[in-house]
Amino acid sequence: MGLASRRESDRLIENGYVLVNGKKATLGMVVNAGDAVVVNEGSKKKEMVYLAYYKPWGIATQGLKNQPSVITNWQPKGIFPIGRLDKESEGLLILTNDGRATTRVLSQDDKFEKEYIVEVREKLRGGIPAIFEKGMHTDIGDLLPAKARLMTDYRLNIVLREGKKHQIRVMLSELGYTVTLLKRIRIGHIKLGKLEPGKTRPLTQAEVDELFGLPKQK
Repeated sequence: MGLASRRESDRLIENGYVLVNGKKATLGMVVNAGDAVVVNEGSKKKEMVYLAYYKPWGIATQGLKNQPSVITNWQPKGIFPIGRLDKESEGLLILTNDGRATTRVLSQDDKFEKEYIVEVREKLRGGIPAIFEKGMHTDIGDLLPAKARLMTDYRLNIVLREGKKHQIRVMLSELGYTVTLLKRIRIGHIKLGKLEPGKTRPLTQAEVDELFGLPKQK
């Protein structure tokens, strides 16, 4: 019903806010078809927040202790990023206080592929899209096939189904290229658009509905 994530539901149960057939629920108890499960008035349904955020270059998603990062900047508001971008990368992150969204976005479902604009120092060879499409064996393991499209001699568009740490940088390094810019412009149906570095925008209701696979409203 969208009341809480699984972890938050555990807290509601521990605090005695969940009743099953009129009795306080306990963690791990079995709930059968026909049981009446009620969250009582002692709990308040929190307002869910979903933001598109342009992470600027030079700030880590998760940094060292006492150092600025996306997590430390937003944690006081109870909001966290889904996934990560490294310090030298920029672009789209989704920020939320809804733990259910993490599993959806970080899955390998094609629906939540990630799209990037990448610039390199060395001139690109024409065979790169075919290499990416076959997948690669690298120092971080076997990588799934990715889509790549040359935009200029030094810029390409890359679409990933998975997101291993430093994946794009590793793939291009294996082919002898040095990344000078890496910007994520899309996560699934959610686009960076004209958002400026450091700025956010609320996701539209249609974007949130599609995030959770809900039917489009007429």
